Amino acid sequence: MKTILFYIFLPFIYLLSILPFPLLYLKSDFFYFLMYYVIGYRKKVVRENLKNSFPNKTHEELKIIEKRFFKYLCDLFLETFKTLTITPAQAKKRCKFTPETIALFEKLNADKKSCIIVMGHFGNWEWAGNTFSLACKQQLYVIYHPLTNKQFDKLIYNMRTRFGTKLYAMKDTMREMIRNRNETNATAFIADQTPAPESAYWTTFLNQDTPVFWGTEKIAQKLNYPVVYVTVNRVKRGYYEVHSEILVAEPKNTKEGEISELHTKKLEKDILQQPEVWLWSHRRWKHSSRLRSEG
Repeated sequence: MKTILFYIFLPFIYLLSILPFPLLYLKSDFFYFLMYYVIGYRKKVVRENLKNSFPNKTHEELKIIEKRFFKYLCDLFLETFKTLTITPAQAKKRCKFTPETIALFEKLNADKKSCIIVMGHFGNWEWAGNTFSLACKQQLYVIYHPLTNKQFDKLIYNMRTRFGTKLYAMKDTMREMIRNRNETNATAFIADQTPAPESAYWTTFLNQDTPVFWGTEKIAQKLNYPVVYVTVNRVKRGYYEVHSEILVAEPKNTKEGEISELHTKKLEKDILQQPEVWLWSHRRWKHSSRLRSEG
């Protein structure tokens, strides 16, 4: 049944993808109305996340962020499908890497240093991955979770690899990174997903006890790859700017939890500056602090 539904919706996905941007965003406005006012998609999750993250904000302030987020979520959804047909020129125009970011990755490449990129579900991370492969010289690998629906998984895979990016299934990350050690590359970790509480690093993030995957830190320490923090700022509707900085140059010299703490605080700072472009609909805090003590 899922396969049949996929092939029914596939032509509509491509029709959305080929729409000119002005029409694409008109569609997004319509989907926002449906999602927010009719369906109420994950409103309860978003409201709880916002309320707990910003305890000092008024109800009115939280409501503004909530509406802006849902508008952005619809844009992000359609921009992701746009990746199926976007041209390289459009990709570089709409998701620009700052000169400083280009220089940073060029320096790493010239020094033949592979690196680990750490970022969050902030801004359009899908566009940033594709544009990296157009703007930077080293091979980019992105960690991802294969989807259970094989047809949709193939669609997403093709979307993410159109411009030369390659993917690692999460369970194969360490093995594949070791296999490719002789190549100068960059491996991107989306580090704000929710790990099992008993095997996580715990910190305070947006005023809440929050588990963080150890993987980014442990792999960086083992391979001693520089850790680069990447921010994808939304400049205006349909346009993004990618900033980066070296977070840790020599991970082997760091203390336990140091890298995890650094990239979590960087993401928190980004969210505080532009809260509506983080993925509030994600159940980031589904594990309570009680499980922290039990773990």
